[in-house]
Amino acid sequence: MEVGTWAVVVAAAAAYLAWFWRLSRGLSGPRVWPVLGSLPGLVQHAEDMHEWIVGNLRRTGGTYQTCIFAVPGVARRGGLVTVTCDPRNLEHVLKARFDNYPKGPFWHAVFRDLLGDGIFNSDGDTWVAQRKTAALEFTTRTLRTAMSRWVSRSIHLRLLPILEEAATEKTHVDLQDLLLRLTFDNICGLAFGKDPETLAPGLPENAFASAFDRATEATLNRFIFPECLWRCKKWLGLGMETTLARSVAHVDEYLAAVIKARKLELAPGSGRCDAAGAAAHDDLLSRFMRKGSYSDESLQHVALNFILAGRDTSSVALSWFFWLVSTHPDVERKIVRELCAVLAASRGSNDPALWLASPFTFEELDRLVYLKAALSETLRLYPSVPEDSKHVVADDYLPDGTFVPAGSSVTYSIYSAGRMKTVWGDDCLEFRPERWLSADGARFEPHDSYRFVAFNAGPRICLGKDLAYLQMKNIAGSVLLRHRLAVAPGHRVEQKMSLTLFMKHGLRMEVHPRDLAPVIDELRGADAAAARPATAPCA
Repeated sequence: MEVGTWAVVVAAAAAYLAWFWRLSRGLSGPRVWPVLGSLPGLVQHAEDMHEWIVGNLRRTGGTYQTCIFAVPGVARRGGLVTVTCDPRNLEHVLKARFDNYPKGPFWHAVFRDLLGDGIFNSDGDTWVAQRKTAALEFTTRTLRTAMSRWVSRSIHLRLLPILEEAATEKTHVDLQDLLLRLTFDNICGLAFGKDPETLAPGLPENAFASAFDRATEATLNRFIFPECLWRCKKWLGLGMETTLARSVAHVDEYLAAVIKARKLELAPGSGRCDAAGAAAHDDLLSRFMRKGSYSDESLQHVALNFILAGRDTSSVALSWFFWLVSTHPDVERKIVRELCAVLAASRGSNDPALWLASPFTFEELDRLVYLKAALSETLRLYPSVPEDSKHVVADDYLPDGTFVPAGSSVTYSIYSAGRMKTVWGDDCLEFRPERWLSADGARFEPHDSYRFVAFNAGPRICLGKDLAYLQMKNIAGSVLLRHRLAVAPGHRVEQKMSLTLFMKHGLRMEVHPRDLAPVIDELRGADAAAARPATAPCA
């Protein structure tokens, strides 16, 4: 190589190193490497990503910045990532400057093939229109009734018999798998009125459910690779992109048939468009059809968006809940005592068999405040969606003074937000449902939605939050009233690194019959003591 060429190379290297030195000095997060940026750290901590982010945020006071690729022209914009769990920053991003922080083009591109321009994959006017329609539906009592009907049927006709058989035969169950099947059946029923029966006896495979799983997995696989790479694989029809295309085609074909049949059923003159027909078709798909003129493609995206949002989140939360309760017997005892107390008050204490004879009513579920506290505490420590991100439209400053340039992204760590001593106190890592209750333990007291972000916050706060609590309380209460669960010997409970906080190896549980006699005796003793007249003090 000629001297002049060497001089150019040395000068370019020196200029790059000087630029990189200035860049790295301005980044407060984990170590950034030349060219590769933070990628080595991400790869190194691929199996404990969420805990790694927690540690970084604790060291940096709740916010840090890093870059994916340390390349001039990229590192300060598209390659720059601001990671935060500071409640002030979360409120700024999710509410105060909502329009400046959309999901953005990258997120939309990743999910476009599966979710289209549905409510969970759109921004701007498209999102606003769908949000308004969905918000009206989620406030109706009929939707709550529909959810309760689907959930109660799945619990009592499918889940409980499986658990009863496991208890009798002393076999283990993968509770995470059972809960995923249960919530998938429920959300399909609520979304488009069809039951795929994945929790039916024998746990059969369902072609639609399998295609949906494959499509979801292939979509999430896009987050691993640079956009240019997966787009190239899509164009060439390689790897997971082929799987995605075939699975989405299968899902679309299934939903197209459902939509075609539903349109015929709801058409004037079909005999199903009167009040009775409307009651029979109380699913979201039918409701959207009656609200306006949507294309078949738009209706498919409506159904798929709600299935994706409602399936994994509740089942994953319940998996972590049952694991936490099984390892905290004092919490379990309080939950069972509350269940018995509520049922004794509504159904009578003389015949506990009546407690098990029928599903919970809305009123009974609403009175389970300690159970709701335990579920909320679970979501604080193990949120179903541990991290989320936003695109920065215009230059901005976060409330803590961090500058975020246009074109960069902001990742808010929901997992970290629940594990900060500065927010939740020194006992932030303890599973303590009492932190959600009033001083007398009689009322549930929610925390600020920018400290507890498990259901998102601001204009995009989860529309199904109340329905999710309804479903989770119904499932948790029905199971714990009848069974005591314990982690199977030798089973390891670990997090799976995914957009949703699955358990890596499932949740293998032993199932034992619940003996309610001690709790009933305790309640009767408390009632007798309360009824006994107070003894006057001696003069």
